[in-house]
Amino acid sequence: MKYNGLNERRRVSREPKYNLDNNVVGDSWRMFRIMAEFVDGFDAMSTIDIPAVTIYGSARTPADDPYYVMTEKVAAELVKAGYGVITGGGPGIMEAANKGAYEAGGLSIGLNISLPQEQAANPYTNFPLNFKYFFVRKVMLMKYSMGFICMPGGFGSLDEIFEAATLIQTERIRPFPIVLVGSDYWGGLVQWIEERLLASGNIKADDCSLFKVLDEVDDIVQYITAKV
Repeated sequence: MKYNGLNERRRVSREPKYNLDNNVVGDSWRMFRIMAEFVDGFDAMSTIDIPAVTIYGSARTPADDPYYVMTEKVAAELVKAGYGVITGGGPGIMEAANKGAYEAGGLSIGLNISLPQEQAANPYTNFPLNFKYFFVRKVMLMKYSMGFICMPGGFGSLDEIFEAATLIQTERIRPFPIVLVGSDYWGGLVQWIEERLLASGNIKADDCSLFKVLDEVDDIVQYITAKV
């Protein structure tokens, strides 16, 4: 039987459609949804008229964790210094940051994303936005943040740290301060970067200064406000 490419494509299109971003079925329609998320995000975020700092970390950090309490304090101090606070809008560290900003009477921005497990919007945002795509949300974080503060987190936090560092290193975005909070938590990563990446010549010595490891609330806020 002679192969008919059109019929083959039609056959494929009748297969079950899974709600996965890497599924080729419906790519054309997905493009419009992506465009709509970018347009809505740009339109909303462009109305922010004060500098804002992103705080992120694990969505699984409980409210009695010392880093949760510390995050609230950092966010409140940033508000007092005249900054808005941006988070991923979910629970854990994100909730702590939004709570600190909200209760301090400041701008509390939550860029929430729908996830199958822990991600649900926290109640401490006065500027909420919802996203489906991680990469759209990350563009908003990179474009509208004057600095990044990363509390202890998992894969998502590492993704955002290294994407920010890469974009600054390659001069795709203007430099901004990146703070890793918790020398006990991040010390091993920093050591590995210096002993492996730097020692092997895969990064330059200046690249190690793209981020700063700090442990105290006052030091974090002073570093951010001095660099922004």
